[in-house]
Amino acid sequence: MNWQVRLTVALLALCLGACASLSGPQRERATAVVVQARSTELTCDRADACARPSPLRALAARAFAESTPEAPRHYALIMDRGPDALLARVNLIRSATTAIDLQTYIFDEDDAGRLVLDELLAAARRGVRVRVLIDQLSALKHVDTLAALAGAHANFELRLYSPVLGRAQISYPQYALAAACCWRKLNQRMHTKLLLIDGAVGITGGRNYQDDYYDWDDEYNFRDRDLLVAGPVARVMAQDFALFWGDRRAVPVEGLYDVGHRLIDRGVPALPPMQFERPERAQAMSRDADDSALIVERLASRAIPVGPVRYISDTPEKHHAINAEEQAVASGSLRGLIESAQQEVIMQTPYLVLSDAAQDMFRQLHQRPREQRPKVIISTNSLAATDAFIAYALSYKYKRRYLREFGFNIFEFKPFPADAPIDVATTGATLPDFDDEGVSSANPNVVSPSRALAGESGTTESSTEFSPEEIEARRAESRRELRDRYDRNSVVEREEYRRALSREYSALRYSTRGANRPVPLERAGVRIGLHAKSMVIDQKIGVVGTHNFDPRGDHYNTESAVVIEDAAFAQALAASIRRDMEPANAWVIARRDKPPVFSGLDYSIGKMFEAMPVFDLWPMRYATSYEFVPGPQCPQPLLPSDPGFRACYKPVGDFPEVSAGFKGLTTRIFTAFGAGLAPIL
Repeated sequence: MNWQVRLTVALLALCLGACASLSGPQRERATAVVVQARSTELTCDRADACARPSPLRALAARAFAESTPEAPRHYALIMDRGPDALLARVNLIRSATTAIDLQTYIFDEDDAGRLVLDELLAAARRGVRVRVLIDQLSALKHVDTLAALAGAHANFELRLYSPVLGRAQISYPQYALAAACCWRKLNQRMHTKLLLIDGAVGITGGRNYQDDYYDWDDEYNFRDRDLLVAGPVARVMAQDFALFWGDRRAVPVEGLYDVGHRLIDRGVPALPPMQFERPERAQAMSRDADDSALIVERLASRAIPVGPVRYISDTPEKHHAINAEEQAVASGSLRGLIESAQQEVIMQTPYLVLSDAAQDMFRQLHQRPREQRPKVIISTNSLAATDAFIAYALSYKYKRRYLREFGFNIFEFKPFPADAPIDVATTGATLPDFDDEGVSSANPNVVSPSRALAGESGTTESSTEFSPEEIEARRAESRRELRDRYDRNSVVEREEYRRALSREYSALRYSTRGANRPVPLERAGVRIGLHAKSMVIDQKIGVVGTHNFDPRGDHYNTESAVVIEDAAFAQALAASIRRDMEPANAWVIARRDKPPVFSGLDYSIGKMFEAMPVFDLWPMRYATSYEFVPGPQCPQPLLPSDPGFRACYKPVGDFPEVSAGFKGLTTRIFTAFGAGLAPIL
């Protein structure tokens, strides 16, 4: 048998195996196994399911007591810090008396995921109905875990949304097969995120259930934002969750091919005890969640009283409709808010890739008469900070359009922000021993996590102990050591697809190693990437949600957001976003100085290549990154549109902090040939 025949047979076997599904009798047998195994024993016989007191849950009681049908009352809490966001979740789960509904895009089996899962199971065992809905492509890693949870308890139900090929887990070849046969369905994902307690308190925003959303990863963490809302709008959230839970795309895990066969062949496996990588950290979080004084200090006391609250959400109908845009409630609502702006739009998104509709909207905003034109300020990731390299390449391609045609003021987040709401101590990062100045005795190019986040370096240009050649050689050796020992890039090198399942852009999660890993940096440290999705309109309306303001959110993903029209809330949210744009935390993107000759020709050729759907080979870029240089004449940061901008800022290159070389070249390659990916980004 020649190799062509063997390959054909192998592909046929893969297709037949991948497309297999449980028969009706098999599905019934798997369900019977689960029902019989589910425990009905309760650890509590009280009517309130032994719920623990919670200052956060008490916010809902206050909100309902102060509300009338004509004037609803709510309490809104912006959660910027990852550990606080996890603390709030654990505290609220323990406060539940009747029902917990959890809906998420990613649920991992790391420390944060295990802790929350343990709390959900404990709530079920004390008498609370727990329903968990996870997008299939980002669900728990192991079939045995899913099978064990299917039969864990009568009060605990787990469903996966839109399972590809009818399975809970798919391999890389199966993913490729799904891309070939079912591209549209493969891309239609549930990006909605919601935790709802007793239909009274809800949490939504950017965070999934994975270490790097709660400052628990020792290499890369997301600077993210959640919003806790207590009050009548939680009933709307409950109705929205019910639509997803009852949709035909939400499949009980026991009805999926791989989990069902595991149950039929070997029964319900025992759920292994929770094993934490850093148990002391999980124990401290568990202990703090019962400390009411601490919850008040760090969370409840910061809640802002507001009036009406809107929860806007795409329903599963978006995935059933022939034209998804007709059901894109979240996208349409957000564009309507932006179009209403009179003075200012502040928008924060990790991936600055705009849909055609969004581009048309911003272009029209900028074409208004100058006195009616709102200022548009964007907070997004730099190449050094992003977890989605290809997405950044696409935004890099359109920088001229964003600045000149849309009038954007763009701030790109640094990988080591000096003043971000990140708790480095909780990451568990392990670096070499440091001296009193924070410099490694073994390697002067390695700095402590706190100094890395502060943007400091352990190397001095003026060292007199070595010649320039020796200094450069030591730097090269140090960079190799960082990549091999401490930089996140080396971890991904060893575990090629370590973070494939954590990608926002799921259509690319099984692509090449270069697409899935962050770029290498010049120095080590706990890298931070922006993941928050928020917006403020005219300092009056605040929005926190899941939408990245991108084509995926318009066409493929279901998205949700909380909209609050309250000046105090909007200004608090604006302050949170503006903090991420401070010089210590971000670079500014602005036009380069015009070349001394042929500037008009350079501009015209660059614009022509930008407009082409594939090629963009012009080497001269319209914009670059700038760093603020404070001084007597520059006491505070400025927008690029300010006349004094260039006197107070210095250019630092297109990709600051990035160890360029080949990666810089590949950026240009994706910039040149990546435009066709925009619809799925």
